[in-house]
Amino acid sequence: MSLITEPVGQAAEIQQSNTILPDVEVLVVSSERSSTNSDVESRFSDAAQDCGVEPCDAGVFIRLLQKSLRDEADDVPQPLVGSRLCGTQRDFEVKLRMESSGLAADPPITVHQMFVETVTKYGDYMALASKQGDQWKKLTFKQYYDECRNAAKSFVKLGLERFHGVGILGFNSPEWFIADIGAILAGGLAVGIYTTNSPEACHYVAENSEANILVVENNKQLQKILQIQDQLPHLKAIVQYKDEVKEKRPNVYTWADFMQVGRSVSDSELDEIIASQKPNQCCTLVYTSGTTGKPKGVMLSHDNLTWTAGVAGNTVNLRAATDSQESVISYLPLSHIAAQMIDIWLSIKCGGATYFAQPDALKGSLVNTMREVRPTAFMGVPRVWEKMQEKMKTVGAKSSTVRRKVASWAKDVGLQTNLNRMNGNMSQPLNFRVAKKLVFKRVRKALGLSRCTKCYTGAAPITKDTIEFFLSLNIPVYELYGMSESSGPHTISVPESCRLSSCGKVMPGCKTLIYKPDSDSCGEICFWGRHVFMGYLNMEDKTEESIDEEGWLHSGDLGKHDEDGFLYITGRIKELIITAGGENIPPVPIEDAIKEQISVISNAMVIGDKRKFLSVLLTLKCNVNSDTGDPLDDLTPEVTQFCKRIGSKATKVSEILASKDRDVFNAIQEGINRVNEKATSNAQRIQKWIILEKDFSIPGGELGPTMKLKRPVIMKMYPDQIDDFYKDAITPTTPDNPLATK
Repeated sequence: MSLITEPVGQAAEIQQSNTILPDVEVLVVSSERSSTNSDVESRFSDAAQDCGVEPCDAGVFIRLLQKSLRDEADDVPQPLVGSRLCGTQRDFEVKLRMESSGLAADPPITVHQMFVETVTKYGDYMALASKQGDQWKKLTFKQYYDECRNAAKSFVKLGLERFHGVGILGFNSPEWFIADIGAILAGGLAVGIYTTNSPEACHYVAENSEANILVVENNKQLQKILQIQDQLPHLKAIVQYKDEVKEKRPNVYTWADFMQVGRSVSDSELDEIIASQKPNQCCTLVYTSGTTGKPKGVMLSHDNLTWTAGVAGNTVNLRAATDSQESVISYLPLSHIAAQMIDIWLSIKCGGATYFAQPDALKGSLVNTMREVRPTAFMGVPRVWEKMQEKMKTVGAKSSTVRRKVASWAKDVGLQTNLNRMNGNMSQPLNFRVAKKLVFKRVRKALGLSRCTKCYTGAAPITKDTIEFFLSLNIPVYELYGMSESSGPHTISVPESCRLSSCGKVMPGCKTLIYKPDSDSCGEICFWGRHVFMGYLNMEDKTEESIDEEGWLHSGDLGKHDEDGFLYITGRIKELIITAGGENIPPVPIEDAIKEQISVISNAMVIGDKRKFLSVLLTLKCNVNSDTGDPLDDLTPEVTQFCKRIGSKATKVSEILASKDRDVFNAIQEGINRVNEKATSNAQRIQKWIILEKDFSIPGGELGPTMKLKRPVIMKMYPDQIDDFYKDAITPTTPDNPLATK
């Protein structure tokens, strides 16, 4: 008898689960006999007794085990044959970044395998809950899984081809989740599309992913797709999951009709498709914008999702449903990897319950859902935490003098105590316990965070002021850092390991490299691990720019470690803007569009990193001192003629600014409006603008040798003007309400 000590195939699964031979090494046995047979028979006899099986001939027991392995052979994943760490083809099989030990050595599994594990463990636990009227409609994990299979059958029936996209365009709902997972089970690629996308932006994603089917929320989103339907040769069907379809059209289905379409597809047919899937194959596309403005399809494998969910869940100490079920609220855009990882994959991995917020969550209803659900874990982009902070400050300002003094005292105690905890002092002084009873518990209850032990922020930088504000109320908000290309998180802060302004330490099984560090040990942050994406769909050059020859993912962010291994982000290499709401926005296309639409504009620089909305600094075309290259106050002849055409007599920049020339201001606003009409999302619209007193120049320091904007320099030169954009966050710039030039 030959013994293979490394678990192979189904034997590996048995060893992993310990469901057949608990605490006994699994041996893969051949039919040959040898002198060691008596020892093996003795071991299997003992194992049989441990399993509650009547002692019998070891050969019988071995044959039963072999039969079990053969019976399950169809479920055994094929060997992972990927030879490269990255690729760009939709059917590419990637080489996984496996390690010999630790979490990175965990056996890779598919989305379906992870889901089945969860159904086996937590099948009768509540998985999804959505509000219908005053009642919550709930699905257990068994029902959730069955619905995903039914959706997969319908996708197959409608002609979904292997590795083709299923685009999903709508607000968070059970149908969104079911369509996403159903697409994966059917062998397609799940593709989230931002609800704020224009028809043109939707077209790009659908065309790039070669989407066979598009799933939309309502008539508003349906109309976007109908505008571009004729330009999508791969599109076979459209499914609307909310409301009735107002106008009957061929191949446009309601959700109810869609779920019936696949009834003729057998379980065996679907199972065959599922069995063909491998952990190192792509299953999801997440579209993100780069500095050029052209969206890139981030290819994520089954292993990217399942492994990251497991490691991230362990890192933040998510509890299994059988111990104490975790609950989250789904409200962030599911086209973003952060929402997908938390709401879908982490919840499946730990058996957590996901409650769906109302579509107007970010307009004010979120807090009502939070108070009702009382989640145990909550993720908010910085803008969400900032809104809470602003609201609480407004309410606090209306309180009595006594209440304000008590709150101020409690916040001082709370901040100091929590800062001490970060430094290892876990004691709770008497004044903290009093503050907790008088203030902190009430605040948590009012916010719906009374049960929440895991408050997180990510997707964009958060200010120290906001972090300290919540720390002072005994609501630690922990930062995590990652990107779409890392399947979500790379570093995570946790209660027992966090630092102010740090985004935490690298997840177990992952590595961080600071590339080309400077004298302050600051360099580009690079990632390594099984969470690193496969590549950008059909973009070989972009993939090679992102993943180097050694397999490291280059983030484009600058950062450094402290002596304890905590990571701090210090800036961005590229010019990509990340708004306070977490949306990635490339500024150059917007700036170019402004100059195209408003011919008198010489330079435009978009502002918006960590901000609530976009604003722009504008300069007019002026004559230049031929000797020094410095810009003059005189407008160019082109601009002077433009002014005459629109009724203005201005010949100098100073004249326009001093008189707040209504004709010029109207013309600029009209141009901004035209640019905004073509914006791919609301976040990419310009809300405020200002004309500066002089144009940018090389001598002035605003431009580099090739006439490119030196953004950090400009930010330092015009801090007052930039701050004025955001002092009044409500009123946009208009010709009647221009910002004053200083």
